[in-house]
Amino acid sequence: MSQNSDTEHSQFGLLKARRFAPFFWTQSLGAFNDNVFKNALIILVSFGIVGLSDEQRALYVNLAAGLFILPFFLFSAFAGQLAEKYEKSQLIRGIKLLELGIAVLAAVGLAIQSVPFLLGVLFLLGLQATLFGPVKYAILPQHLQERELVGGNALVEAATFLAILLGTMLGGWLIARANGPHWVSLTVIGVAVIGYLTSRAIPSAPAAAPELQIQWNPFTETIRNIAFMRGNRTVFLSVLGISWFWFYGAMFLSQLPAYTKTTLGGGEEVVTLLLTVFSLGIGLGSLLCERLSGHKVEIGLVPLGSIGLTWFGVDLYFASPDAVSGAALSASQFIAQAGNHRVLWDLLLIGVFGGFYIVPLYALIQTRSEASHRSRIIAGNNILNAAFMVVAALLAIAFLKAGLSIPQLLLVTALMNAAVAVFIYSLVPEFLMRFLVWLLIHTLYRVRSEGLDNLPDEGAAIVAGNHISFVDALIVGGSIRRPVRFVMYHKIFRIPVLNFIFRTARAIPIAPAKEDEALLKKAYEEIDAALKNGEVIGIFPEGGLTPDGTIQEFKAGIERILARTPVPVIPFALRGLWESMWSKRDSRLRRMRMPRRLRARIELLIGAPLAGEGLKAADLQQRVGELRGEMA
Repeated sequence: MSQNSDTEHSQFGLLKARRFAPFFWTQSLGAFNDNVFKNALIILVSFGIVGLSDEQRALYVNLAAGLFILPFFLFSAFAGQLAEKYEKSQLIRGIKLLELGIAVLAAVGLAIQSVPFLLGVLFLLGLQATLFGPVKYAILPQHLQERELVGGNALVEAATFLAILLGTMLGGWLIARANGPHWVSLTVIGVAVIGYLTSRAIPSAPAAAPELQIQWNPFTETIRNIAFMRGNRTVFLSVLGISWFWFYGAMFLSQLPAYTKTTLGGGEEVVTLLLTVFSLGIGLGSLLCERLSGHKVEIGLVPLGSIGLTWFGVDLYFASPDAVSGAALSASQFIAQAGNHRVLWDLLLIGVFGGFYIVPLYALIQTRSEASHRSRIIAGNNILNAAFMVVAALLAIAFLKAGLSIPQLLLVTALMNAAVAVFIYSLVPEFLMRFLVWLLIHTLYRVRSEGLDNLPDEGAAIVAGNHISFVDALIVGGSIRRPVRFVMYHKIFRIPVLNFIFRTARAIPIAPAKEDEALLKKAYEEIDAALKNGEVIGIFPEGGLTPDGTIQEFKAGIERILARTPVPVIPFALRGLWESMWSKRDSRLRRMRMPRRLRARIELLIGAPLAGEGLKAADLQQRVGELRGEMA
């Protein structure tokens, strides 16, 4: 396949594919239906049922929130095992039938207007969402190629937040109409039926661990799920990062109504407006992830998301006006006040950067988790997400009782986000390293890649090509979906700032025998061990930067490597970097030439694999030269 599949295919094309579209609509309709009923119930309890005291109304509203989240603690471990043991499309259809039965019970509860009965229905809806959670994310890697995972997750996240928004709005609007309970009942049953019908078109997704014995004790199984996560440090810290996002989001969204009323002076319309802006931001940020990441799991976007969540969270504090009193503003009156535009922009951008943060983390968990444990890891993730949201609610109560205003509470949350980010990225510097690579490449260049599909998805391989500039390894490593361990001249390896990136990427420093024979021997041993471990090694066989833009003679070192461990060799050619500030052009003037313009176009061309056994350096050089052509 020509590479430009990586730049021409949009994530929206997945909406036409049977392997994704039925699942997409099934999960979106489920999220929509949950929130139609949940918000209708809250408004019905708060305003519609006569005979309840204010204390009873407050108790029931808080119980509703708790009962919906309780199943995530009790049944997530069980749900993860189900998703591992059984074929997933059949399991989804069973869960959708359960949703239809719950929708019928919801109609009964709305007809008799029994609050305990309706709260029981809400608990069952939480159970259904709990069962669906592990399947939702575990099925994507089975139906999507790795380069499609970011786009698929982005569509799912964007649709989920928009479904929550639209369901919340419709549920509140329907229950306020004449015969509101009747209309809500028809809606939840109708949506459940449509969701079941769409689920019937989901393709088969075989069980990952059909021999698994179901463990019924939720506590011991939860501990096992967390142990699975802890077995892969990057996955575990990614789960913690996702859980922190839900803490952050829960803190902001739970305070939105009171913040609107007491600080912004707005009414219910303004609450809806702010929720809409935030949700649209999440959707926009999620969808932008695919374009910014170049169709690969780009964890460098996660630190970028963290920066935005902190920056615009802090700015929201300074954008907030003094507490107001008087008649509540309508949405149009609120927008008419120019001072409020900054609040809207802050909420929109918090959502956008939240999308940058959350989508790569979900994709990372899916790609780095073992298939046989993936559903249970996602179940453990759901448990931790729920726990973090509960902690957010408790901390909000504690901080507000301690005397903080709502804007101050949101400011503290944004500053806590900065501290959490520093902690996580200090433990897993790969996130920060990928961010620096992404920032460098996307600031200076526009990279056109061709032939990325020529790199195998798994197994040992060597990528080898021409060496034009000091940032060649960053461009190649930042464009290829698999981690690449580059072999590089030890003096380049030690360049300040870049050294952090190279060390974190586990690059292998090397030197000529006349400079450091011990380092040369150690490098060959590391290369051999990495290839036997199934890793990808990156090599620039010229042995140094080109002094004149032409491809220099390829050294025989690659033949020595292949003689010990014959693996496929994937040739690549970099074009357009000779005039950059990072090449040796004009080095005789003892200065680096600034690029003619920022965001200059460069090209990475990757050829078909060559058999490693018996491959000569001269043959590899010829193939790289053919890929590069006349352009340096």
